[in-house]
This record gives sequence, structure tokens and C-alpha cells, in this order.
Amino acid sequence: MFSALLIGFAKAGVASMGILVVAIFMMIFPARESVGILLPLLIVGDLFAVIYYRRNVVWRYLFSLVPWVLVGILIGYLVLDIVTSEQLKPMIGILILALILLHISREKLGERFVKLLPKSKIFTFSMGVLAGFATMIGNAAGGVMAIYLLVKGLPKREFVGTGAWFFLFVNVIKVPFYISLGIITVESVTFNLWLIPAILIGAWVGVRMIKIMPQKVFQILVLTFAALGAIRLLIG
Repeated sequence: MFSALLIGFAKAGVASMGILVVAIFMMIFPARESVGILLPLLIVGDLFAVIYYRRNVVWRYLFSLVPWVLVGILIGYLVLDIVTSEQLKPMIGILILALILLHISREKLGERFVKLLPKSKIFTFSMGVLAGFATMIGNAAGGVMAIYLLVKGLPKREFVGTGAWFFLFVNVIKVPFYISLGIITVESVTFNLWLIPAILIGAWVGVRMIKIMPQKVFQILVLTFAALGAIRLLIG
């Protein structure tokens, strides 16, 4: 129930908190099963966020990612069919921590680098493939997208709104893949239904919090929760 509240809060407030939810679910359930249980809950939170923040989205940042995200999802599907998500958790954690360090170090890497990174096609390609792969094998793209949107310099409402549309898109695409892998079942969906009210309550709290939260505090929280989630994935 607490995790469901956090899902709602993450979807409508501090997006990178979602990776903590991923870590919590992997502690409660077997890693592979947790992915299928979590996905429908995430979609419920995505729908709330998309409806509420429908006017706060920067479409060009999403359209440039879509082809590469699809590539990442396909790679993740193929990998997930032969290995367990437990084996891949440390890899995701390391990648997210590396991205956080890159973001924090931007000002020390030279003015030219800072200006080029948000416009770099290599950066967009890398973020898209990594986000698609991470979301497919463990619903863990929150940290990747947090860094991508922070590098783009989005204000907090546009950050949440753009992220909401991205995650609704990729999560809906993942459903048939998860069903074919036997990760989403009738039993898991039945369990999901009991948690929907908690998600909606968490989302309502997230909306209220983001209205009063200063931009600087928002960015610090995004990075902090992304880092905590990555570390939790590393230590298992």
C-alpha cells in the first residue's frame, strides 16, 4: 500500500522517486515477477499525470527520443527472455549513477560541452536506447529520464508533464511483451486493482507538493532519489 502511494506521488510529483518503488517491489516480490506486478500500477499513475499535466509537455524532446526508445525496448525484450532482472540490476544502477555524475559535473566540463550536450544527437540516442532498455527489463527508466530532462533544462511542471507522456507511451507498449513473457497474469492484475485507490491518493499529494516546491529543491530531490534508487539496485 505504501509503495502504491509512492507510485502516485512519483508520477505527479518527483518522477525519479519511481526507481525507489522499483527497488521496494524487488525486495517484496521475486525480481522478474515484480516487474509485471508494477507495470499496470505505473500506467494508472501515468494516466493521472497525463490528464493533469496535459498542457505542460515539450513534444520535441519526446519525438526525438521515440525511435531510440523502441530500439531499447526491443533489446530489453530479447535480454529479458534469457536472463533475470536480478542479473541486470547492478548494470542499471551503475549507468544511472554515471549519468548523475555527468549532470553534476557539467559546469566543470567546459562551457562548450555544457552548451552542446542538450543538443547532441549522440546524447539523445544514448538516452533513448538506455531508457527503453531500462524500462523494459526492470521499469527502471526513471533515473535515466530524470537526467535527460534535467539536462534539457525543463521547469518542474514541464519536467513532470513531458515525463508523464513518455512513460505512458513506453509502459503501454510494454504490456503485450510482458504478457507474452508470462510476467503479467490474471492474478497479478487482480492484485493491482486493490492498489489503485492508494495510487490516486499519492498522485493528489504529489500535485499539491509540486505547486509549492521551489525549482532548485525539485532538482535536488530528483537527483537524490535517482541516486538512492541506483545505489539500492547496486546493493541488491
